[in-house]
Amino acid sequence: MNALYFVKKNKLINSMHMFTLFLILVFIINLEAKEKPPFTDYCKKIEHEIQDRKHGFMAGNVTYYIGGFHASWRLIEHETIGLTHPFHHDLRSRGVGLLNSEIKGTENTGTGNDYQGWEFYKDTKVLYGSVIINKKRHTNPKPVSMLWRPDKIICIYDIDGITIKEEKFIAPNDAAVSIITASRPITIEFEGHSFFHRNSVSSSSSIQFDSKNNSIVIKEGGKVRSKPDPHGKIRIGPCVYSGMTTVLSCSKDIKPTLVTALDKNKVHEYKFSIPCHTKGIAVSWAMHDNRNKAISMARDAIIKDQKFLAEKTNHMNKLLNEEIPWFRCSDKRFVDIYYYLWSLYLMYYIEVGKGWEMEPHTQTAVNNFLGMHRYDATFQIKVGAWTNDKKHFAYGNVLTWKHLTKNNRYRELKDGLRMISDNKGISWHSGAYGGETCEHVLGAWQIYEHTGDIEFLRSCYLDHFDKLFKKKLPSFAMNLFEVAEKLERISLLIGKPEDAKYWKDIIRRDKNHIRSMFDQRWESNGISNYFAGPKNGMIMTNGFWAMRSPYFPRKYAKEMVNNWALNKDKGFWGDFFPLAMSKQSMEKFKTPVDHSFGYTPDTAYFTLDGMFKQQLYETATNLTVNHIINYNYHSEWKIPIAPEAYRRDLKLFGDQYSNFNAGKILLYLEGFAGLDYSIPDNNLTISPSFPDEWEWMELRLPIKNSWTRIRYNHDEVVVENSPLKVIKKQRID
Repeated sequence: MNALYFVKKNKLINSMHMFTLFLILVFIINLEAKEKPPFTDYCKKIEHEIQDRKHGFMAGNVTYYIGGFHASWRLIEHETIGLTHPFHHDLRSRGVGLLNSEIKGTENTGTGNDYQGWEFYKDTKVLYGSVIINKKRHTNPKPVSMLWRPDKIICIYDIDGITIKEEKFIAPNDAAVSIITASRPITIEFEGHSFFHRNSVSSSSSIQFDSKNNSIVIKEGGKVRSKPDPHGKIRIGPCVYSGMTTVLSCSKDIKPTLVTALDKNKVHEYKFSIPCHTKGIAVSWAMHDNRNKAISMARDAIIKDQKFLAEKTNHMNKLLNEEIPWFRCSDKRFVDIYYYLWSLYLMYYIEVGKGWEMEPHTQTAVNNFLGMHRYDATFQIKVGAWTNDKKHFAYGNVLTWKHLTKNNRYRELKDGLRMISDNKGISWHSGAYGGETCEHVLGAWQIYEHTGDIEFLRSCYLDHFDKLFKKKLPSFAMNLFEVAEKLERISLLIGKPEDAKYWKDIIRRDKNHIRSMFDQRWESNGISNYFAGPKNGMIMTNGFWAMRSPYFPRKYAKEMVNNWALNKDKGFWGDFFPLAMSKQSMEKFKTPVDHSFGYTPDTAYFTLDGMFKQQLYETATNLTVNHIINYNYHSEWKIPIAPEAYRRDLKLFGDQYSNFNAGKILLYLEGFAGLDYSIPDNNLTISPSFPDEWEWMELRLPIKNSWTRIRYNHDEVVVENSPLKVIKKQRID
């Protein structure tokens, strides 16, 4: 329209030319609409009931919200009216304390590591509401319905025939908001207190009422017991919120009913009442290091509550419509699971911009502790490679770890092996070391394949990969041959041929040697038809993970799958596939932790991915369907779920919104759909393996600013609008 207006106004072309231009524009618009999947309201599509099932969970950037409290799926506290547990978590601390490490050298954990108080939000009490009707008080009523969506939580209460509706969300400015309406006039009394944790030893908080902004303003402070060093002592130091400002605001005047008090621990308590009816009210919470900023956040969220809510819905729908591969199949359950897992992956994204947290990246869990994990990143990095805006949603998942290496924060063994920590934040790391970072190289390479961005590889390599693996190359599930190859290729691409020679020589990679490395581990320690069996007989799924290597002998893979994966007597098939530990080992090793983690999402991903990599398509597909529908779909509730684990007795265990499940997304894209593409090589390879019980499956991939449509039927795969050369591989079960 702007182009036509410009042309008409300036009389540069005649009406015939204008009509021609109009037709061209219409054609372009229609072409774009054909390429891009039609808009879907995914926030509504995957809305589901969680009352009496899960606690509420919402996420902003550095603001999160837990509604009620479930300790590892065990109900402790119902959600109620108001804002129960909003909390600020910019990764300044791993837990509740802000102490400095006392370890000397490269293993110093910095400032903010804490082995205690990971779930510090559960001790907060922000705005707990009670309802007063005809002078009768209904203390902290529980919802009759609580609907979860990626953009908000909707709570419905039924009290004495009056319906109360709440919409809770994290606003675009990172304030938490609750918009409340009632079918008949009621009074809501809110109460809460300043921050105080079960590990707190003192409080130094202060409170005041800001009449101009109708806000309660709290300066947080206090001392807590904290353990910053592994094997170190518990010490006392500042709490995670020391010096921060908490602000609570409301759309109605707070001052007439506001009452404050100081308890025995010098914790500031507050209480106020406001009327509510059909026109509704809003309450907000905000937290920031800057007092004025916190007040501004809370007030803006009140003034623009409906606008902000609409923006939040639009934002989440935009991510789910435009940033990830579009997926449909004939089984709606799998579609819901797919978008639920993507929702969590995207909701966990954080962008801090301080210290060792300069790049946006996803995280793993809220019920355990936030942050990205070195181990979990092995598959979360690869998930990011399938997003549209890879600079935002992929690069940081690799590059965030560079800060540890560049700042000499690692453990170095006598043989030269350097390992970084499991988790990190702005100025701390966990002090729990491991070698899985070598798998990050393969994830970085996949991002390069999906972008062709050599500068991204350069950033990953210099002062990180080249330094971390300088003396010794670690191995994760026998990936060292593939990692050495990729490091060699990266070196050549970024113009460092001398490094390429080093990586070429760091380990032997001749065909006979590689085969012997696998042969030596086959049926080790007397465990028949199994790879890399342990001496102690605790047979885990780890042996299957090595099947992800392109060098793993396919003959071994077939024998191991037939004898262990499909074995329901002693193998890894429990009530569904796979048990994290074989049944044979489960009988011998009966510790509570072994049985708590009876089924886990990471072991499933690595195990099933190996089967797909070995082109054992029929078995891999059937076992993946079996796992996903049993692990990630609750048959009684008929909703998607993402648990950290199941106990062996099938009781749900651990975190309820676990991004530990992100690898399942890869089982859809790289497993069922068999997708692999390379922009540098200009090819899109498809090895179809979608389930026999599905009638059809369709994906639309964002590649090079366009959407490639791939339609799967049982007898053919149809590809449209691919900017890359399409290569279809035949199945060789």
